Amino acid sequence: MSDATLVLRLAGPMQSWGVKSRFDRRDTGTEPSKSGVVGLICSALGRPRTADVSDLSSLEMAVRVDRPGVLLADYQTTEGVPSASGTGGRRTVQSHRWFLADAAFLVALRGQDQMVGEIAAALERPRWMLALGRKSFPPTPPLVIGLLEEDIDTALWETPWLGTAGRPQEEVTLRVVRDSRPEQAHAWRSDHPVSFEPRRFLRRPIRIEWVTLRGPLTERRLTWSSI
Repeated sequence: MSDATLVLRLAGPMQSWGVKSRFDRRDTGTEPSKSGVVGLICSALGRPRTADVSDLSSLEMAVRVDRPGVLLADYQTTEGVPSASGTGGRRTVQSHRWFLADAAFLVALRGQDQMVGEIAAALERPRWMLALGRKSFPPTPPLVIGLLEEDIDTALWETPWLGTAGRPQEEVTLRVVRDSRPEQAHAWRSDHPVSFEPRRFLRRPIRIEWVTLRGPLTERRLTWSSI
């Protein structure tokens, strides 16, 4: 059985990829987290929160930041919230929820071709609603760019830029965040999902790289296989 690379476009008016959210403060990372991408795939496949996700977590992942977006926050209040102890009166809770506006990311996932093909088909015809980190943040189409036999590096270097349409450029340099071996890691993130219920995550070693795409950046340079 051979491997394949699935290339996704994660873009929408709003998206949020929290890895350290607690109580009334909901953060977002600057790019999609592995737990968030695995959760998106679980929704497409119709897997419940109690399902095993080890096969999805084992996929090699890289994220290319084509459009970083703008970091914004919602200020929300909820009235009538009971205290944690269950005693006393109800109170008003204030919360800050951070999100990225108008961002676009290329996500490349590599694994066994049969599994990657099933994921691609499910994302095209999802069983449950898809969201970019939160239920109220749907992705804009197209979500699946395609499948290729080549490795992740090929997807990162050859997939055309997903930036703003109508802004022709001959060259653009983009940040890449990708899975790494521990000895080569630049940082660690606690977003490798072991299970979603109960919530359990491991630390994931990542590496930061930069890729420079040279134009014309709107041309498709790869031949994609069918899903």
